[in-house]
Amino acid sequence: MSATGSLIFVDLAGILAFAFFILGLHYLSSPATARYGNRIAMVGMLFALVAILVSTHAAGWWAILIGVALGAVVGVFSALKVKMTAMPQMVALFNGAGGGAAMLISTIEYFVTWSGEHAAGPPAGLGWIVVVSLVLSAIIGSLSFAGSIVAFLKLQELMTGRPVTYPGQQVVNAAVALLIVAMGGWLIVMQGVLPEWVYVTMLCGALVLGVLFVLPIGGADMPVVISLLNSFTGVAVAITGFELDNDLLIISGSLVGASGTLLTILMGKAMNRPLTNVLFGAFGAAGGTEIAAAGGPQQIRSTTVDDVAVMLAYANQVIVIPGYGMAVAQAQHSVRELADQLEKRGVTVKYAIHPVAGRMPGHMNVLLAEANVPYNQLYDMDDVNPEFPRTDVALVIGANDVVNPAARTVASSPIYGMPILNADQAANIVVLKRSMRSGFAGIENPLFENPKCALLFGDAKATVDALVAAVKAV
Repeated sequence: MSATGSLIFVDLAGILAFAFFILGLHYLSSPATARYGNRIAMVGMLFALVAILVSTHAAGWWAILIGVALGAVVGVFSALKVKMTAMPQMVALFNGAGGGAAMLISTIEYFVTWSGEHAAGPPAGLGWIVVVSLVLSAIIGSLSFAGSIVAFLKLQELMTGRPVTYPGQQVVNAAVALLIVAMGGWLIVMQGVLPEWVYVTMLCGALVLGVLFVLPIGGADMPVVISLLNSFTGVAVAITGFELDNDLLIISGSLVGASGTLLTILMGKAMNRPLTNVLFGAFGAAGGTEIAAAGGPQQIRSTTVDDVAVMLAYANQVIVIPGYGMAVAQAQHSVRELADQLEKRGVTVKYAIHPVAGRMPGHMNVLLAEANVPYNQLYDMDDVNPEFPRTDVALVIGANDVVNPAARTVASSPIYGMPILNADQAANIVVLKRSMRSGFAGIENPLFENPKCALLFGDAKATVDALVAAVKAV
């Protein structure tokens, strides 16, 4: 293929890749079309890989193919073997891999260019665009990589999921940030013509700041932070595109960065918490053992499978509220079976999805989609809340913080002001819980004291399976 023909082919493949990426994002906006959107984005990535091979004139094609093969193996293995309960952790790891890739590219670019120039004589400047892009990509990519690893450790419960705070934390963070800015600014002013230790200091500082950035975040803020780290990775990749003069990286990174930023803003709005509060508020750091409502110890009422089965079987409308407990028990298929049995009896079943239910954006949607729950039965918070006053039973399965009325009534609560699902407005409330442990936010739930509320203790899957059998027997 001639040089002109190669250039035209690369441009055409790049345009097709951009178009498929954008179309894939569009279809990902709805659970009903999300799988189709993923397939379209995969085709876009294929065009991008072909464009890279042609643009490099197949130089190092074997390395590209090895990378593609390794990535495909990891991707297929993850898709087949990783449990749905571990999906947030996998998202955090994959997101960290993107940030780490941007960091590594900048590091290799810096040392190859600087060392090469230095070996030939006095080092020459890298150029303003390259050095600014290199510094920013290295810093943001390192932040995303280190922060995502900490998020993974928290979600995997290899370290505490609660906020980790200590006296003078913000001062330490500010000092590390100033060190990064100083080293990065020095590199930019000198156009990279500095000893390697300056770059290494900047890089290590960014990695440390990424760890310190996520440590004080916990509770219901984790889905917001995962979304924010995703946007960081996109921005780092886009900046790396300027560094390498690669339009594919610039546009694809911008798409990820923009969508991640918008999702972060929307999730913060859903929690009624500004981003500064999410990042610096240490959600759930204190008061984890306190009762969210005023008064003495909670007075709760437990119930039995048979009693709940009768209540469900003779209801007109039931709203299921899924949470992380459903994911842990892998009860989504059993919940679908229970809904099928109720619908055979003429009961209307709806699913209420809170934006931050679970451990990542859309966590509950993914679980219920796996169980083939009809998409028209999934309702966002704003759409389903008006339904609760005319609902006979609100069935809360492993959710806690998203139905906690302390968000409305207790000004001292960490979740005060956060919009919640109005389960307390239903005629009857049944909460499936393994124990009386508090939710991820680390606070107790006064909903359990509501006279209309009854708790059904046990593993969610085993309990729902028992409910299915009991409903059949009614």
